[in-house]
Amino acid sequence: MKPEPAILVVNPGSTSTKLAVSDLGGSILAGVTLRHSAAELAPFPHVAGQFPHRLKLSLDWSRQHLDRCAAVAAMGGLLRPLVGGVYGVNPKMLADARANLQGEHASNLGCLLAAAIAGEYRCPAYVVDPVSVDEFEQLAYYSGHPLIRRKSLSHALNIHAAARKAAEGLNLAIGRSSFVVGHLGGGISIAPVKNGKIIDVNDAASDGPFSPERTGGLPLQEVVTLAYAGIYSEREVRAMIMGKGGCVAYLGTNSMEEIEERIGRGDRVAAEVLDAMAYQVAKEIGAMSTVLHGSVDAIVLTGGMTCSRAIAGRVTERVKFIAPVIVYPGEDEMRSLALGAARVLQGIESAKEY
Repeated sequence: MKPEPAILVVNPGSTSTKLAVSDLGGSILAGVTLRHSAAELAPFPHVAGQFPHRLKLSLDWSRQHLDRCAAVAAMGGLLRPLVGGVYGVNPKMLADARANLQGEHASNLGCLLAAAIAGEYRCPAYVVDPVSVDEFEQLAYYSGHPLIRRKSLSHALNIHAAARKAAEGLNLAIGRSSFVVGHLGGGISIAPVKNGKIIDVNDAASDGPFSPERTGGLPLQEVVTLAYAGIYSEREVRAMIMGKGGCVAYLGTNSMEEIEERIGRGDRVAAEVLDAMAYQVAKEIGAMSTVLHGSVDAIVLTGGMTCSRAIAGRVTERVKFIAPVIVYPGEDEMRSLALGAARVLQGIESAKEY
């Protein structure tokens, strides 16, 4: 008998490529997280240049774990503003991903990898709840100047999944729930989620808390001075903000494991940087709770960094006065991506056209 067809899930992040094989019910049959150190990615000045490297790694792994593929489901990137849902990968999407339509990020590789891998297996490719899902309320678009409009760019897939999981755990209808969800990973997204909708969120590429490799929001006057000092090129300044900022800039590493080991050896600078990152995350959670008028059913922490008790504990201590804190270590993105593709394959949901 031939093996049953399965779904291959591809999730490229700033410091990893996650791969999984799922059955049509969303159960993960095999999975791996391919970690990419700063040194490994250093030869690629642009994210697009990482494509052949990540594709080879992904194909090598998939060939070892998958014979028949019903569909490839991938993380969507910084595409056009879209309503949430499942989208078939098409040439227009691929062109926008290559053009870094709303910015450069590893998630833009998702649909590109999906299309290439699906071509090998002769099956459809989908993205689910891409980064550019836009559910903002009107006031959230204001930046402070009419030439600059705030964008809805976030870890939407994991934020939605965590909110649904929290609602189920609290026996709440998702359509009548109110959460602040913090995705803490290579980038950090803090979102008020009202009735299942992300009604505001910081742009993890340029705003909010600093992260393992991003600066988050910076004092604007100093940024202008730095940018026009004639010392750094535009590309170098952008790299400082995203990729070489945060813990990489302060401590020379984006590895939370290494930082915690250094703290365990008595490194006071590493301890203070970790405290500062947790402090900024907590401040952003407090700010986003005001969007919900302080009516918060729970604060939900998820993402790769929440596997660190040091981070989750520090944040919890600062925000637990607002609402109960629920921690889902890691994330549920792989299963959520698989379930999205499965709903389409089973005719439960129609794939949207990009």
